[in-house]
Amino acid sequence: MYAPKVGDRLESLDTPSMIVDLDIMESNIRKLMDLLQPLGVNIRPHLKTTKSPVLAKKLIAAGAKGGCVAKLSEGEVMAAAGVDDILITCEIIGAVKVRRLVELFRKHRKIQIVVDSEVGATAINAALEEAGIEERIQVLIDLDVGLQRTGVAPELALGLARHVATLGRLKLIGVQGYEGHLQHVHGREERERECRASMAILTGTAALLKENGFDIQVVTTGGTGTAEFCATTPGITEVQPGSFIFMDSDYRNAVGSYFSHSLTVLSTVISKSTSARRVTIDAGLKTLTTDSGFAEAKGMEGVTYTPMGDEHGWLEWGEDGSDIPIGTRVEMIPSHIDPTVNLHDFYYAYRNGVIEEIWPVATRGKVQ
Repeated sequence: MYAPKVGDRLESLDTPSMIVDLDIMESNIRKLMDLLQPLGVNIRPHLKTTKSPVLAKKLIAAGAKGGCVAKLSEGEVMAAAGVDDILITCEIIGAVKVRRLVELFRKHRKIQIVVDSEVGATAINAALEEAGIEERIQVLIDLDVGLQRTGVAPELALGLARHVATLGRLKLIGVQGYEGHLQHVHGREERERECRASMAILTGTAALLKENGFDIQVVTTGGTGTAEFCATTPGITEVQPGSFIFMDSDYRNAVGSYFSHSLTVLSTVISKSTSARRVTIDAGLKTLTTDSGFAEAKGMEGVTYTPMGDEHGWLEWGEDGSDIPIGTRVEMIPSHIDPTVNLHDFYYAYRNGVIEEIWPVATRGKVQ
C-alpha cells in the first residue's frame, strides 16, 4: 500500500502532493518574529492558513501568543490537540453552534470569541447560564473597519459594549477589526495609507470604550499584507497574520518577496497535447484553487498554467520555450494558499529533498 514516510525522498511521492520546504518556512517564521516582536505587540497567527495544530505549536514555540481560527469547528480541533489559547474570529450564531461553544468552553477556558450583535451576545450568555457555567467567557467586539463583511458599525460599538456589560457570563476584554479589503492592495504607500485609516477607526473606538469605563485590554487586527503597519499603530496590541508562513502568488504580487514561497504542490506532466507548446499535468481544480487567479509553475519562466477541469491542467509556453517531457515533475505555486491547503490531506515537509515530517491537515473541511 502506498504510504509515504519520514526519511523518504520527494521522488517517492505520488502526485499531486502538497510539499513544504522547511528551510524556507522556518525562515519566514523568523522574519515575521524579527519584524514584529520588537514592536511590542502580541502575534496571534491566523491558523485558518495552516489548519494544523502541529504548525500552531511551532509558531507558539517561535514566540506567537496562541492563535486565531475562523470557525468554531477549527477551535474544537486545535483545543483538543493542546492549542487552547484561541480567538475565534467569526461570529457564533445559531442554537447548534452556541451549544458547541458552551461545550468547548466547558473544557477549555482560554477560548475567546467575538460578537457584533446583541442577538448573538444574548444567546451565548443564555446558553452559558443554562449550562451552569459560572466563569465568564472572554469577548471582543467585532468592529467593521471598512471590509463591510462582519462587525458592528463604529457608532454602535458603545451601545453593544453596554449591552454586553449587562450579561453575567460574558467578559468584554477588547475589540477586533479586520481590514481584509486592504491585504492585497498593490503599492506599499497606498496600502499603508488605507490601513492607517482603518486603524484610526479601530483604535478610536477602543479609546471611546475605555473613556466610558470599559477595560479594553486587547485591540487585535491585521493580516500578512498589513501587520507591519498595524503593529506600528499606537493602541494596537495584537496582530493576526497567517499566510506569511507559506505565501502565495497573490500576496507576493501585492506585497513583494520579503516572505518566500515555502509551500508548493508537486505535480506530474501526464500527457503531451496536440499543440507543440502545451502539456497536461495532473493538477486541476481539486488540487489548486483559482479564486485569486491561476497557480504558477515554479522556476519555469514563460510557462503559464490553466486549469482544465477537476483533475487536469495545461502548462503552455511561447515559441522560445523548451519542450516539457511527459513524466516531468513540476512544483506549482498556489495563488491563494488557505483554500488550496483545504483541498489536501497532508503536508510533506522536507529538507534537502528528504521528507522530515508529515503533518495532517487536521482542520480540513472544518467550516462550521
